[in-house]
Amino acid sequence: MLLAILCCLLWGFQISAGHFPRACASSESLMQKECCPPWSGDGSPCGQLSGRGSCQDVLLSNAPRGPQFPFTGVDDRESWPSVFYNRTCQCSGNFMGFNCGNCRFGFRGPNCTEKRLLVRRNIFDLSIPEKDRFLAYLMLAKNTISKDYVIPTGTYGQMNNGSTPMFNDVNIYDLFVWMHYYVSRDTLLGGSEIWRDIDFAHEAPGFLPWHRLFLLLWEQDIRELTGDENFTVPYWDWRDAENCDICTDEYMGGRHPANPNLLSPGSFFSSWQIICSRLEEYNSRQTLCNGTPEGPLLRNPGNHDKTRTPRLPSSDDVEFCLRLTQYESDSMDKAANFSFRNTLEGFASPLTGIADATQSSMHNALHIYMNGTMSQVQGSANDPIFLLHHAFVDSIFEQWLRRHRPLQEVYPEANAPIGHNRGSYMVPFIPLYRNGDFFISSKELGYEYSYLQDSDPGFFQNYIAPYLEQARQIWPWLLGAALVGSVLTALLAGLTCLLCHPKRKQLPEERQPLLMEKEDYHSLLYQSHL
Repeated sequence: MLLAILCCLLWGFQISAGHFPRACASSESLMQKECCPPWSGDGSPCGQLSGRGSCQDVLLSNAPRGPQFPFTGVDDRESWPSVFYNRTCQCSGNFMGFNCGNCRFGFRGPNCTEKRLLVRRNIFDLSIPEKDRFLAYLMLAKNTISKDYVIPTGTYGQMNNGSTPMFNDVNIYDLFVWMHYYVSRDTLLGGSEIWRDIDFAHEAPGFLPWHRLFLLLWEQDIRELTGDENFTVPYWDWRDAENCDICTDEYMGGRHPANPNLLSPGSFFSSWQIICSRLEEYNSRQTLCNGTPEGPLLRNPGNHDKTRTPRLPSSDDVEFCLRLTQYESDSMDKAANFSFRNTLEGFASPLTGIADATQSSMHNALHIYMNGTMSQVQGSANDPIFLLHHAFVDSIFEQWLRRHRPLQEVYPEANAPIGHNRGSYMVPFIPLYRNGDFFISSKELGYEYSYLQDSDPGFFQNYIAPYLEQARQIWPWLLGAALVGSVLTALLAGLTCLLCHPKRKQLPEERQPLLMEKEDYHSLLYQSHL
């Protein structure tokens, strides 16, 4: 069945030629620092004649960054994308894309006016045909050259400031592998010098928004490739898992009977070649990954360092993360305490919220547990389990957003590590997206999770629980205020009795009225409401 689906898909697509828009990879575009390709619908840059967008200067955020990266002007990713381009398409309304030829997430139609909400589902809830179709889409993406994007194989300086372009074609799946490598690679300082303490998508506030955008763009490319407008990436719910239950030939590939580090010959993924996994080699040569195949996909789940990752995350671990009220804290990096982001990413304990450099938990635990290609940050997206894993991580992010309903201002505006401020553009995406743009509910981006539909926290969780949490935090003050109020009331009552005592002697027949006057009733009612 899977082979039949794959053959049909491959028959319908001609191999064409695709990180940087292909239309902006020329020496002219690089030297002019302009990426405003024409939209095919009217032939004008950014579809300007049709009101879709226009070519404008890139406005960079000038908010100060954290101290983790002490250099300036040594990395092409600084102040993205200004090293390569300072003019790009700025799209209007619901239009989006490097030439404003697509619709914003959550919209479709010729004029991008039709709203839609798609549902990401548990991979085990897919029917056999649906599951086989998903696997076939993965294979098709691995075997189809991107028609829209290419990847740079050298730095801007190595390209002689754009006069000598250095770009390679790449298949659609590996395009996203390359993006994940490029955003997390080390800084090349020249000679044999490198700087490792830098990552534009991990260990800081942008971790969750960046991977959210990554998955949205991946889904978008698969829809365009296959014509399946309703496609969504499935998720793997790994809470309380005792083993890798998707590591079978029916799903993401079983274990090789003769070599536990390889995938079973019965898995379609056993033939996959990985890219961008030799970081030390690139560093020593001061070069970038160029997309060349580097060997088979490796995975040996469960045979990992159990002192660092004793177990997979539990439901209680997830719930602890969700109860953390701060999205980010302290230094806003992997040393942050009581940070929802840092705890979910796996650098802080899901039992205490305290950063612990000796342990890898939550999101990180799954990467370590796979004990192979997925365990190295830069090359981890080679393993298709990466997609299912991050879809579930994103669903936990979505739960937190719904539970705490933060304003966008909760996302740090300044002093985060380089590339992670709210107004920073995310590396290496073109068109441009800011971190803060994805600190919103998934429903506003056009997608939902099936298990969040089934177990919607409803009115209590969304509206009452946050107030109860605030009350819990300030109850000592409330109790103190009540005690002080009681003492003052007693003193006032005593004083009133003393002052009114002579009058009461004069009116021994005084009785409490059985009915209150209307105005007295309203006064009491108001006080009770207050």
